[in-house]
Amino acid sequence: MNEQGFKTDEIEIDLRELAFVLLAHWKALLLSAILAAAVAFSYRYFFMNPVYESNALLYVLTKSTSITSLADLQTGANLTQDYLIVTKGRPVLEKVIDYLSLPEDYEELEKKVEVKNPNNTRFIEIVVQDEDPERAKVICDQIAEVAADFIAEKMDQDPPNLVQGGYADGKPVSHGVVFFAAVGFLTGFAIASVLVILSYLFNDDLVTPEDIENKVGLKVLAMLPIEEAEEF
Repeated sequence: MNEQGFKTDEIEIDLRELAFVLLAHWKALLLSAILAAAVAFSYRYFFMNPVYESNALLYVLTKSTSITSLADLQTGANLTQDYLIVTKGRPVLEKVIDYLSLPEDYEELEKKVEVKNPNNTRFIEIVVQDEDPERAKVICDQIAEVAADFIAEKMDQDPPNLVQGGYADGKPVSHGVVFFAAVGFLTGFAIASVLVILSYLFNDDLVTPEDIENKVGLKVLAMLPIEEAEEF
């Protein structure tokens, strides 16, 4: 009964019994997990290529040759934020596509490029991801060069200095087959467990006296034995 005096249907879940139900279906749960792991492993191995990353660093300069005041520092910080937008903008990336004769259009290349300002410094970090490590490095270097020239020409500022050219250690940054298999295993196990739990919660069959007490709320007073059928 609730506060208004109306009856409410409540589902009481016996966690211990639920654990036994899951344990009784352990073979199905394990099989589902293994199948999901195999699917995830196969997808990663056969249909996904590893992704590599290359990084370049630009350092932002101001018109003055030396920084002598807080205003100069603030100007450099503001320019850095402006340069972040310019470096990943359409004019710069489209020039890179033309110079390198890339098969991607602007939208496709833009998804591979990340431009950030590490720890609010005056550095601009250009990060490029590609399935070919050497290609990622070439694109990264070209973006840094084109962005510096564009800033000097269009924004009437000193071009940023290239502190570090495109660098790649040759190690993929994408997750490997082991990670995909592990995620697939856990996902398959979780989905199968949810199906077993739902089947248990919505099963209205009364088999044991405990089922009657738990699902109907009535006490079992007596039980009639079931006689075995006579053999003919």
